[in-house]
Amino acid sequence: MDPKGALRKFFGFEEFLDGQEEVVDRIVSGRDGLVVMPTGGGKSLCYQLPAMCLEGVTIVVSPLIALMKDQVDGLEAKGVAAAVINSTLTHAEQRERIARMRAGDYKLVYVAPERFRAEGFVSAMQDVKVALLAIDEAHCLSQWGHDFRPDYMRLGAARKALGNPQCVAFTATATPVVREDIMQVLALDNPFETVTGFERPNLSFNITPVESKGAKFKRLREVVDEHKTGIVYCATRKRVEEVAETLNSWGVKCIGYHGGMGEEEREATQNKFIRREVDVAVATNAFGMGIDRPDVRFVVHYEIPGSVEAYYQEAGRAGRDGEAAWCELLFNYGDTRTQEFFIEGANPGHGTICSIYELLHDLMDAQHEVHLGIDEIKESLGLKNGMAVGSALSTLVRHGYLERFDVPGQRRRGTRLTRPEWRAGQLDIDREALEEKERRDRAKLQAMVQMCYGAGCRQRAILEYFGEKDAAECGTCDVCRSDYGTEARELSAAEDEIVRKALAGVARMSRRTGDGWEGIFGRGRIVQMLTGSKSQDVLRVRLHELSTYGILRRKGTAFLNELFHAMHDAGLLVTQRGEYPLVTLTKRGEMVMKGESACRLVWPNGRSGDKDRVAELAAEAAGPFDGVLFSRLKELRNNLAQSDGVPAYAVFTNETLEAFTRLRPASVESGMKIKGVGPAKAEKYLPRFLEEIAACEGGRPAADPM
Repeated sequence: MDPKGALRKFFGFEEFLDGQEEVVDRIVSGRDGLVVMPTGGGKSLCYQLPAMCLEGVTIVVSPLIALMKDQVDGLEAKGVAAAVINSTLTHAEQRERIARMRAGDYKLVYVAPERFRAEGFVSAMQDVKVALLAIDEAHCLSQWGHDFRPDYMRLGAARKALGNPQCVAFTATATPVVREDIMQVLALDNPFETVTGFERPNLSFNITPVESKGAKFKRLREVVDEHKTGIVYCATRKRVEEVAETLNSWGVKCIGYHGGMGEEEREATQNKFIRREVDVAVATNAFGMGIDRPDVRFVVHYEIPGSVEAYYQEAGRAGRDGEAAWCELLFNYGDTRTQEFFIEGANPGHGTICSIYELLHDLMDAQHEVHLGIDEIKESLGLKNGMAVGSALSTLVRHGYLERFDVPGQRRRGTRLTRPEWRAGQLDIDREALEEKERRDRAKLQAMVQMCYGAGCRQRAILEYFGEKDAAECGTCDVCRSDYGTEARELSAAEDEIVRKALAGVARMSRRTGDGWEGIFGRGRIVQMLTGSKSQDVLRVRLHELSTYGILRRKGTAFLNELFHAMHDAGLLVTQRGEYPLVTLTKRGEMVMKGESACRLVWPNGRSGDKDRVAELAAEAAGPFDGVLFSRLKELRNNLAQSDGVPAYAVFTNETLEAFTRLRPASVESGMKIKGVGPAKAEKYLPRFLEEIAACEGGRPAADPM
């Protein structure tokens, strides 16, 4: 049957989507290949349709049980013979399905990657006539990818054991380096490479800086209330449970999903979302891969993910129906510490790997086996990160020094040494390759952070990251919709003085080294010092005694945060990684500070730009502090905060309430000129406060701060 006929007969379509026909024709012609196609672009049809046209069975390697079941159910409804082989089947059921594959009863069989661990499974499959080996989510087999899974590494050897059938790899997110790695691991023969583009024009990408948990929950509630149906991604199981509990307390029907749940519980939970029993899922990154729920209207990242690839794949689960959808990342730089912890866990280092191997060698029994769990190994060696133990074991398995197996009658896995005569010093593990992987993982996180701080179109930044040049601005992201400047420019004399003062403050809070500068404090503490904060954190370490203390107090925290991001992007500052991110000068930053070099910056020209003049004029119009009105405004503020389930300061700070008592704004326009009153708060809260100010007995006439 030709592809067009199969498209009509089995799928009911008259025409292919963009890019599909070319891919299908190349596969049907017998070529190996790599296909990069955005989520919602119809990847699955590109291997399902050729299966109808080829002689033999198509094996689809897929990482998630829910995805397999979803697609097999859909194929069977179309009259296509399809099946699943994964951990939910008994050994007898697996043998029966393999026998039916030999008999030619199936056109497509979905197989979990971990099945290829078992030599018996691969051996049994050697008698099956495999027409096509389709690898879905192929980025999982590259150690340079954002979601590396060791089981995928076996697929190159498995393909060879199956007689090197035609092989095509599919993914929605892969950089040029990852694409090259995929083709090499699978040993693709003269492959075609189709990249249909990464653009998702129906998605609006937004990054919202947040300073606190209260601010995160407030913004999350606004998104959920507006967009209704979606996914909230969190970095950890604990955060999933916390956010899900909070959403439920708001009356939002939601589910929590994470890797700590049992297989059956995960599937049941996921099905609630698929069947529309709930409209919001709070999950770690495993959730949503391949799920066919097209009406997801929003995806919120509660914390920063570890890479642009991970972000784009997860955000891409919104709007699969082609309709407009909202993607928002609630960004707080402190959240990068969680990702740093994950990077440390994924990259244990040569010394840790050897220490773990030596421990196992010392404890192995007569069968060369050790029945220690990951936590027990961690405790025995005094390691802090249990993830590092799992990663080290995976590395040793991948190099052929260990085998992992299920311990009969126990809910744990054991370890078998395959070369028990070898000590740790004899292991042939490339130290430089381990260090290079860690370096790349950290670079991926840094690229994600840079995107959060970036002043240009979000979608264009993503497309350029994936290698698409000259991408157009999307027109729908937060940057494209804002009135902030996005082009670096030369500075005026006054602006240059502000930059040099800020750099001088950084220098005072850094340590001079022989060849540069070493950071001592983070950006937040430096900004506190420059604005003259009287916080105990500032006073305790005597930062108020520095000559630069309070030197930019009139610019305000929001402005200085933007300025620091701009100076970072311009190469004047660098963030040094360690237990905490510390900010210091670059060589170029030192030259600008000393007036030896000029610089170009994306100057902060948003709401904070005229704060000095507003503050000066407001001070002239301000009257005395009114304690009675202040108490009434605080009571109103606290009631509103309790009603909305947010901290009191998330409504208005005490500083803003004090300004209300002195300035007594009589209109929304005059109220918005007061520090701490932005458009969102002006719309939601300000009218209530204006009513309270007007109702306060004995009040003097309202002052306009401008």
